[in-house]
Amino acid sequence: MIVQIYTAQSAAEALNLARCGVDYVGLTPTDIGLPGQISDATAAEAVRALKGVAVSVALSVSADLDEIERMATTVKPDVLHLCAETGAVSVESVRQLRRRLPDLKIMQAIAVGADGDYELAMEYAGVSDFLILDSVTEDVSGVGAAGVTHDWSRSARIVADAGIPVILAGGLSPDNVAEAIEVVRPWGVDSLTHTSRHFGDGKFEKDLDLVEQFVRAAKTTRVFA
Repeated sequence: MIVQIYTAQSAAEALNLARCGVDYVGLTPTDIGLPGQISDATAAEAVRALKGVAVSVALSVSADLDEIERMATTVKPDVLHLCAETGAVSVESVRQLRRRLPDLKIMQAIAVGADGDYELAMEYAGVSDFLILDSVTEDVSGVGAAGVTHDWSRSARIVADAGIPVILAGGLSPDNVAEAIEVVRPWGVDSLTHTSRHFGDGKFEKDLDLVEQFVRAAKTTRVFA
């Protein structure tokens, strides 16, 4: 089971996550007010630190292909996580990004519970390397960082039919990740809100004890056909 954790806010924090057993370390290089956002320069430093240690993932909520390409070529992550509002980056736009950034893997976010989520997932599965199935909130731009679960039966259907690796996200914690894995049977799981120590005003840092608990729960859960 692959474990992805958002959001590292420095190279040191990214390495600490990797030491906890995190496989994919999420970074948020932007300046629009997203949770845990960092500068492109800080994100690039974290990517360099993670080389050979863990997979680096940088998200974008932009629908502007030039802006996405600029961030990706500056930060140079292993994986580009596209999580703009549902449909804002079309399937054809993802194809264009693949041509522009041929060495970069693409993870496409799907808002589970939105109309047509299954159909959208099947379309994006044809142009993406991974899907990430996430919840949405009106408080945060794009798909994700909602801190709440969604209908896992809808995610399970997508996982069964996608034909590519799928990461389950949305309100996962050390307490519910094992159940989520048993229900959905994803390739990987993701956590942001419930593996963080929150300070108010949107500020937080990763709680390494919770991260270790999450990693242990995820990686010891066995799903049998």
